[in-house]
Amino acid sequence: MQLSIIIVNYNVKYFLEHCLLSVIKACANIKAEILVVDNNSTDGSESYLTPKFPSVKFYWNKSNLGFGKANNSALKDATGDYILFLNPDTIVPEECFKKCISFFQTHTDAGALGVRMIDGSGHFLKESKRCLPTPAAGFFKMVGLAGLFPSSSFFAKYYAGHLPEKENNKSEVLAGAFMMLSKAAIEKTHGFDENFFMYGEDIDLSYRMLQAGLQNYYLGEATIIHFKGESTQKKNNSFIQHFYGAMKLFVDKHYNNQYFLQVSMKCMINFAKLFAKIKNSLSSTVSKSYTRKQFNILFYGSDKQYDMINIGLESKNITVSQKFIVDDTTSLENLQIGKISNADVNAQLFCEGLISNTFIINQLSILPNNHTALFFEDGADSIIASSNKNERGFFISIR
Repeated sequence: MQLSIIIVNYNVKYFLEHCLLSVIKACANIKAEILVVDNNSTDGSESYLTPKFPSVKFYWNKSNLGFGKANNSALKDATGDYILFLNPDTIVPEECFKKCISFFQTHTDAGALGVRMIDGSGHFLKESKRCLPTPAAGFFKMVGLAGLFPSSSFFAKYYAGHLPEKENNKSEVLAGAFMMLSKAAIEKTHGFDENFFMYGEDIDLSYRMLQAGLQNYYLGEATIIHFKGESTQKKNNSFIQHFYGAMKLFVDKHYNNQYFLQVSMKCMINFAKLFAKIKNSLSSTVSKSYTRKQFNILFYGSDKQYDMINIGLESKNITVSQKFIVDDTTSLENLQIGKISNADVNAQLFCEGLISNTFIINQLSILPNNHTALFFEDGADSIIASSNKNERGFFISIR
């Protein structure tokens, strides 16, 4: 087996549906297995997903084991030469896995690699590449200096701002949303530390990779969509407790023999936690008053997809204002989203099928700032979207 793909699910069945459809297509001509661990979802994931994906091996837990422990439980059964830990709220392009495996084969020092991630609106996610946490890096990020000097190796070290977004480079820390490891690296590191329940597992594993003499690489030439905020809300007190608790656990584990560094980092974590709580309380009124705008959609897809999808859209009072119907003779150059002729359009619905995920991901880079992207993976029974990386996305059932 070349590749084992492990995905942990928790109450995001529609996003996972699209993820799995894209993963299966990306596994064409690759000997791969897909293992999904469900952490006791209550959204009907089991009855919805099991009949749709007979080739996927599902594990249905009776309790929420946490991210690391759930991944490790499937890791015991993984037989691939390479192991990919993948979030359920992702869409991968067709050539992604081939590029990653090829990179491993030509870089014998590589223990793990991550890829360039964008959110559902096409914006680059800075956590795709990071440096190891230090008090200075955290302080510069918190006070805004990292934002003022985004390419600085000194001020923007938290997100490795000095590393070009679209180039391949060594990266100290990779994101657990897409983290591929060689089997040899797994044998050296034994997967995730299960003491981390949620958050921080990827930083810990990245650090242990370096300690084992292996390199972590960031592939800027490979891009995936990571919707973010689907399994957890980013702006609430529960997230703040879990996230900063994980940071303290990391410091206690790896810096316990460096007293000054340990104390200074803990002080910075406490300060950042307090700052996050204050910021959260000030923004809570705004978030509660937020209402989603009415969509007027530009549709990209086949006649068959339009007939099927439009029924679901009409049930939600969503209007398709403009259509680009795709067939076997369509030239992709004619589908550039810059050709919008209807000024009322404020959303784009991309239907994968005759249009590839690779093409869709590329189109997001020129998506107008005030537009929302919606996604339909061919074979899905839903449409998904996420216009804000810090909030839950949404879905439209079309069956």
